[in-house]
Amino acid sequence: MNQAIGVIDSGVGGLTVAHELMRQLPKEKLLYVGDTLRCPYGPRSEQEVKRFTWEMVNFLLEKKIKMLVVACNTATAFTLNELQEHLDIPVIGVINPGARAAINATKNMHIGVIGTDGTIRSKAYPEALLNIHSEIHINALACPLFVPLVEKGILQGETTLQIVSETLEPMKKNNHIDTLILGCTHYPLIKDTIQQVIGDHVSIISSSEETARESSAILEYHEILCKDDRIPYHQFYTTGELATFKKITQRIFQSSEDKVQTVVIEHATIT
Repeated sequence: MNQAIGVIDSGVGGLTVAHELMRQLPKEKLLYVGDTLRCPYGPRSEQEVKRFTWEMVNFLLEKKIKMLVVACNTATAFTLNELQEHLDIPVIGVINPGARAAINATKNMHIGVIGTDGTIRSKAYPEALLNIHSEIHINALACPLFVPLVEKGILQGETTLQIVSETLEPMKKNNHIDTLILGCTHYPLIKDTIQQVIGDHVSIISSSEETARESSAILEYHEILCKDDRIPYHQFYTTGELATFKKITQRIFQSSEDKVQTVVIEHATIT
């Protein structure tokens, strides 16, 4: 089946998921929407996050996608069950794959989770982790300054190090954790700094690889894997400023990606 996989995120963070999908599923076409205009989602109400998420979803449904990947932890926490209930295509989020990867990685059952205000407030990760293993010890911390940092393209340097160090200070005081979940798809873009601050003894888990692996399994289960040998043509849409989005896209993919456009998702118009 040659229809595209739809990927949505509050901004540029989900590009890390898209990159891994492209690596593991090289025949699949992706349609990506990053709502950079209204990013970050973390401080927003559940009602706002649901409305914004559905606007992105409806935009992609008009393009006849065959599967939806919610590459935003906040949107996953607030909307995944609703999307799975109402859509007639497979829908996957990033929280359960990340939780499973962390359970596999931890040696002492002490796991840290960092994410947006909304994701941490939802308690979605503790719920997912404890559903898998009831004896896991969890330390969760909201990091509201990380997403704006990434959206501005400030991915390294003194400013990044200072903000990450100050934000993670409470997490560093808990020296029991041996595994840290990056509970926001923006955070892998500053992973090196996070690792430097938190210490090499802590395994850092990004859900991107596990999400792509699960997506592959779901496509195979539903018998909708693309069989076409042609190189797929990916499309990327942003609701906000185009130049920074293009810059980060080029940085992640190490190339000028196929097609990057600005879109107004409330009315599904492209500029």
